[in-house]
Amino acid sequence: MIRETLEQQRARHAWEKCARYCRDAEVNIAKGLPALIMNSGLMQTLAFLESKGEAHQRVSGDLREWLHEKELTTRKDFPGVMNDLFDASPRQYQAITTEAFAWLKWLRQLAPARNTNSREN
Repeated sequence: MIRETLEQQRARHAWEKCARYCRDAEVNIAKGLPALIMNSGLMQTLAFLESKGEAHQRVSGDLREWLHEKELTTRKDFPGVMNDLFDASPRQYQAITTEAFAWLKWLRQLAPARNTNSREN
């Protein structure tokens, strides 16, 4: 059995999740998240996404699920992830944020491609 690299795992997860992004709103959210995290921080960005509509919450949920799968958070629901971030050491918080950026790199590239492809079929 061939083991996937971490980059392949990120790409596969993002690819599977963005298959549900049938509206341009979700694609635009995915494109803007890295800049939002850089400007406001991960916790503030997750809180912002949670306060918005369904499309924002879907993208946020996909990111939280990824962080949970990589065992960087103990839960994947919004309150659980926030509590994990509140309790994280500076080093842990940075590692979680770094992994969020790495996964989002794939999502922001794959979501528009998958969205365009789904409109053509």
